[in-house]
Amino acid sequence: MSEWWTYTLSDFLLFSPRTYYRLFELYNREIWPAQLLTLGAGLAILPLLRRGGAGPGRVIAAILAGCWLWVAWGFHFQRYATINWAATYFAAAFAVQALLLISTGVIRGRLEFGAADSAVGRAGLGIVLFALVVQPLIGPLAGRDWVQAEIFGVASDPTALATLGILLLAAKRTFWALLLIPMSWCVVTGATLWAMGAPDALVMPLAALLVLSLAVRKTRSLHR
Repeated sequence: MSEWWTYTLSDFLLFSPRTYYRLFELYNREIWPAQLLTLGAGLAILPLLRRGGAGPGRVIAAILAGCWLWVAWGFHFQRYATINWAATYFAAAFAVQALLLISTGVIRGRLEFGAADSAVGRAGLGIVLFALVVQPLIGPLAGRDWVQAEIFGVASDPTALATLGILLLAAKRTFWALLLIPMSWCVVTGATLWAMGAPDALVMPLAALLVLSLAVRKTRSLHR
């Protein structure tokens, strides 16, 4: 029996890369054209981010919560769990994130936004645009089929990353409780892609590190 330190991440992988990306292909075909609706909802968030007050914040939180709930149920629980038993726990975490967004942003109205006139705000806006526009192109550019693209609102990675960028734009405070699950997901998905030898494995972990550093900078700036 091999010693434990000889194992690598790929030894714990429960599925092949082909199976993983085929899952996205089947998923995208089954839910089409829902991707157009969620991407449209994501783009609709952009003008709302420039408005102050709790009203636009409630709308943004509701959109994000709906996306997190759908990914929890429609992707993780109903589909990803068929090839990965841990996806049931991922679904629970995504559902918790949705509930946190509803509690914080919709019910209590604590998420307020404004113009992205700071370095952190501009970076946050850049992260949102990356998640909405660039991230769906990564798979095809890496040689995967277009039908396997991961779209905001229906796929985990762009949904988590866009949420992180949006939260960086929140005025008055840093919502660490809302950042925790999306950043944790960046690590989980990065480890999965690394185990599969995917060329884009570092995108999400590096994004999480960037968001963490920006959130710390924002917190220090607010305390001054």
